[in-house]
Amino acid sequence: MTAWVLRATVLGALVVALRVLLGFGMVNWPAQGSWMRLLCLVVIIGAVAGWGFLDGRRDRAAHPEGDGGSDLTIPWLTAAVAGGLGSGLVSWILDQVPNFDLGDNGLLFELTAGASFIVLLIFIPALAGIAIGRRLAGRNKGTAPAGSNQPVAAAS
Repeated sequence: MTAWVLRATVLGALVVALRVLLGFGMVNWPAQGSWMRLLCLVVIIGAVAGWGFLDGRRDRAAHPEGDGGSDLTIPWLTAAVAGGLGSGLVSWILDQVPNFDLGDNGLLFELTAGASFIVLLIFIPALAGIAIGRRLAGRNKGTAPAGSNQPVAAAS
């Protein structure tokens, strides 16, 4: 399975699951909606940033020279777009089922505005996680990050 397909599937399913849980929570505990939304946002950002962090560490381990490395931008962008569109479509389908309250958004909204929000919610934390993972893995190996003019500190 291609790496972006796995990322898109898992993260799209996570978004749908969180939306279902949020819809259930909003129906049963409407006064607690603000912290439930924040919790869902933290969970998805944490999962994406963590996965990106692991990708960055693995990439730095595979390419320790500092300048090289795999281009992880396009696979993560593809995963974000597929995850956003897929989660929007599945959420709209689930919203048509009785007893599922996911906001009553139309299909056009789910595939445009809703999907674009999910794309950004996946893509930006992933790239931040990749950058942090590469930087920390480079420090642990004793290599200077690319473009750094500072000498590498000797290990004590």
